Amino acid sequence: MAHTQHLTMRRVLRREIAGTIGLLTDEQDFRAMRRYRTFAFDDHTTYLRQVEALLRTLAAQGSHTTVALFDPEEYAEYCAESGLEPDAPTSRTRFTAQLAATGPTVPYDGQPLDQLVPDLVDEAVRRATWEYATTLLARIGTCATCGEDIGRTSFVRAAHLLTRVVDTASPGDLHLVCSVSAAPDTLVAVLRAEERTEGATRLDEAEALEFTTVLALGIATGSAGGVVMRTTDRVYGWRLRGDTLEPLTAAEVFDAYCTDIESGDLVSPESGVDYCVPPDLGDEVKGTGHTH
Repeated sequence: MAHTQHLTMRRVLRREIAGTIGLLTDEQDFRAMRRYRTFAFDDHTTYLRQVEALLRTLAAQGSHTTVALFDPEEYAEYCAESGLEPDAPTSRTRFTAQLAATGPTVPYDGQPLDQLVPDLVDEAVRRATWEYATTLLARIGTCATCGEDIGRTSFVRAAHLLTRVVDTASPGDLHLVCSVSAAPDTLVAVLRAEERTEGATRLDEAEALEFTTVLALGIATGSAGGVVMRTTDRVYGWRLRGDTLEPLTAAEVFDAYCTDIESGDLVSPESGVDYCVPPDLGDEVKGTGHTH
């Protein structure tokens, strides 16, 4: 009787333990891991099917599982720095545990893997964008004239601009995109606010941090950039000019929103959407018009 009770208690505890699975999302990363003798899979499709089956089983048992992006190059570096044998399951487990705390992850909520994988890749891109922008901001240093930390000052300014942009939007769902031309690549950050009501805006903290950081980098470096806002039935935007945002014309907004950022190809305009001039952000967003 006591033995049965112990087993029952362990099953209950197992449901309260969160786990993480490191996922090899593409064929190239999968092939890189095949050089390890202890890596049991030889076909990426079969591997993905088995991972999905395991996720479903864990979910059926009441377990909460997150999925992390497993990068073979980062794994090899981790093993070298930690003095671990890379061709060992225990080393992969330790690396995955670290990913759970520091790397991009997505919770498994029963979604199919072909939906989870793009979300995980997007999360990895978002994290990399934030880390890159943060590093560049930190390297800028202080203003030769006033002695202020340029990165910190620009971040405060960007946070203020974002607040004004969100506050002037009408109630409903919001979708903002900030793009900044930071060589060698254009950095893009996305921020969403769902079911926004009058006087109450709940933003995803991670997305808001990335968005503010990318905008701050544009301010600090004087780079070309802008912000485009999509509400329920309107699209409008601003051009980044120094440390402030200048409204785009309706035609400029149409061109910006209906052009694919990566390919430059035209995208069909949405039916029933008004491409228009943005609302006035108020005198408090009018900056100096220049950067340090």
